[in-house]
Amino acid sequence: MINFEFAAPSQIIFGPGTINQAPPLAQHLGKSAFLLVGRNYERADSFLKQLHANNITVSIFQIPGEPTTDNVLRGANAARQTKSDFVISFGGGSVMDTGKAVAALMTNPGNLFDYLEVIGRGKQITHPPAPHMAIPTTAGTGAEVTRNAVIFSPEHQVKVSMRSRLMLPTIAIIDPDLTLSMPPHLTAYTGLDAVTQLIEAFVSNAANPITDVLCREGLKRAARSLVRVFHDGQNREGRENMALASLFGGLVLANAKLGAVHGFAAPLGGMFSAPHGAVCGCLLPHVMEANIHALLSRAPSSPALLHYGVMAQIFTQNRSATPLDGVKFLKDLCSALKIPRITELGVLPASFSDVVEKTQTTSSTKGNPIELRPEELFSILKCASA
Repeated sequence: MINFEFAAPSQIIFGPGTINQAPPLAQHLGKSAFLLVGRNYERADSFLKQLHANNITVSIFQIPGEPTTDNVLRGANAARQTKSDFVISFGGGSVMDTGKAVAALMTNPGNLFDYLEVIGRGKQITHPPAPHMAIPTTAGTGAEVTRNAVIFSPEHQVKVSMRSRLMLPTIAIIDPDLTLSMPPHLTAYTGLDAVTQLIEAFVSNAANPITDVLCREGLKRAARSLVRVFHDGQNREGRENMALASLFGGLVLANAKLGAVHGFAAPLGGMFSAPHGAVCGCLLPHVMEANIHALLSRAPSSPALLHYGVMAQIFTQNRSATPLDGVKFLKDLCSALKIPRITELGVLPASFSDVVEKTQTTSSTKGNPIELRPEELFSILKCASA
């Protein structure tokens, strides 16, 4: 028997030009907005003018890089001091995650560390967060439709989550036109993050019929579009496909588990300042290959093997493709996108044993279709550095 639940924001709006629907919709959330923007906050100028034209008071808070514990604490304090009614996140995944955490802290007592997993008290969010409108300007994390915020603690050198179903944004507006200006390297990194989420959710031990459908459709679109938009950022059809792949990746992340790629990414992101998408890209083919060999030898009847075969057929457009043909496709894809080796991202070989130990305990690793042995995890890092 199949049992599952599926959670998503109250409203998802997708399509070119949908950013223009945001200001009128924001009027229904309140009169005073706390607007979070990224490093390139000038991109929000036109949107800011539209908010003012709709009589919405705006307080701006900038997230210059990855969401850190300090940024979230400062953002929550600023949102309370300005007595903002609601939150708008306009930017990449870091801005989305910070916005979700800030919205939750605006209405719940205590501070961030009361609710963080692993390094905090892990308390449950009990009050609905402030209304939150999420508007992504990249296509990768799908964080506009997920129920957790990934936050980096410099003090602990680790990335951890604040997590609750209540943290799903109220409205997610995905306008592919906002991604047209992404440079090639960011297109590649964010795109591979989306691909990784779709692949890992498709074979995870918590997949369900709805996430399976979204994974298949997302992978079809990404397979035919990621290299295209890497070379031609103004290709609108390709940008739309990648925005959909990212959206679907976020939806499946929120409703199924991930796997060992993201299991590695959590400690690596805390220990080294490597871009998350680049880490995912350089590890993905090697984790997939290790999973396939482990499944063939220890769990040959696993449905994950069937799903790896389906992926290979999607990637290669060949109905006779095998799971390992899918691995070759991903290796070729990462080469075409100029994804660096793990050591070129600053990861030191001397740290591999420590990384493996930490990877084994992450929540993402627990979703992997088969438990990988320490020596298999270590071999993945070696292959990703070769």
